[in-house]
Amino acid sequence: MNFPPLDFGRIRTYPLRERDNKVHRDELASPWQPGATFAAFLESLPRILIGNDFRALVTATADAVRNHRPVLVMMGAHPIKCGLNPILLDLIRRGVINSLAFNGAGAIHDFELALIGATSEDVQHGLNDGSFGMIDETGRLMNAALADGVAQGIGAGRALGEAIVKGIFPCKQLSLLHAGVTSNIPVTVHIAIGTDIIHQHPTTDGAVLGEASHLDFQTLAAVIAQLEGGVVLNIGSAVIMPEVFLKALTIARNLGHTVDHFTTATFDMNRHYRPLENIVRRPTAKGGQGYYIIGHHELLVPLWAAAVLEELK
Repeated sequence: MNFPPLDFGRIRTYPLRERDNKVHRDELASPWQPGATFAAFLESLPRILIGNDFRALVTATADAVRNHRPVLVMMGAHPIKCGLNPILLDLIRRGVINSLAFNGAGAIHDFELALIGATSEDVQHGLNDGSFGMIDETGRLMNAALADGVAQGIGAGRALGEAIVKGIFPCKQLSLLHAGVTSNIPVTVHIAIGTDIIHQHPTTDGAVLGEASHLDFQTLAAVIAQLEGGVVLNIGSAVIMPEVFLKALTIARNLGHTVDHFTTATFDMNRHYRPLENIVRRPTAKGGQGYYIIGHHELLVPLWAAAVLEELK
């Protein structure tokens, strides 16, 4: 083959002023001024990429609160282990968050915080000697609470919350399950059997786990049926909550509820397939908006919470 040289002298150019630019000077960040307000800090952030996404999520959350629409926070256990319960509890007290949904592990760490003010064991150490997850009180008390709740037709979240309200839990003020009862908001727990340490306990009843979780699935579907104009924030659940959310949304639409225009977001340290598809992209295809914001929960969640409160102020 022959490759004759190209004539670079014939390359066509055009004036810079005619180009469409994606970054403009009025979108750039502003340097921080020591002693300024938090509102000034938010204003100083660049209006580019995630800077715009974050602002849009904050505005959507504030609008949902003003319009009395659901603000649903779904989460795994990690946000609780990152020390974020006080932030979320404050948002519940202020009427910002009006629905919570956990996976099974989230409920366990919240329950232990209420019981002893501490949680999260050394998995490797316990796995090596066979003691991982074999704590008696957590399994015994949670399984008993779930069984009592099922006997009354109460789902997992409410049953665990009622147990904390009525029992001897010295740190109950740290518990989201407890707040669900005292603030009368739905807190649901979505259990995958075999994933949680209480399933190792000899008092575990698989039928109770299934019934308690199914009751909460029905409750979550009822929340999502009213999601039009609301916000769903998924914090750190890569599998369980994205899958549960998609099915509950399908039920709401199947029953004739209009759930088309709402905002979703995932906060996580990595990008995962199910949160991207089942939280951010698929549910909002009919007219909503979804965002995926990467970062550590212990930074992102307080930042979002404070920004929402500033906008509501």
